[in-house]
Amino acid sequence: MANSTTEKSKAAPAENISLMAVLAPAVGWLIPGAGHMIQKRWIRGLLLFVSIVTLFVLGLGMQGRIYKANGGDILDILGFIGDVGAGALYLLSLAMDWGQGAIAFATADYGTKFIIVAGLLNFIAVADAYHIAIGKKQ
Repeated sequence: MANSTTEKSKAAPAENISLMAVLAPAVGWLIPGAGHMIQKRWIRGLLLFVSIVTLFVLGLGMQGRIYKANGGDILDILGFIGDVGAGALYLLSLAMDWGQGAIAFATADYGTKFIIVAGLLNFIAVADAYHIAIGKKQ
């Protein structure tokens, strides 16, 4: 009898996952800032949207490179992960074949970094939207 009570107390309680805890990060990844906006965090969502889109567009304007999925060099893989973080911006750039030129001068290299940072900032925004959705953060 004591053994079954001990087993029950050792088992971790199942956490209820709300729809918002799933929806906010998914929408936030696809459209930067939208994970906050659907939770009525309008100012934070708008600031994230403007910041991430501006970084991405400036990066493309500087002829930055968009990384594609590959199994090659570790820096290319890390660049790809950073780029994927931009969500729909990354998918749109692949569909439109933007950012495929060779990096021939310094501003193009800076542009590539801007694009990667936009994706990484969106990953942070997605995590923030998730933490708000589960009530861990206001």
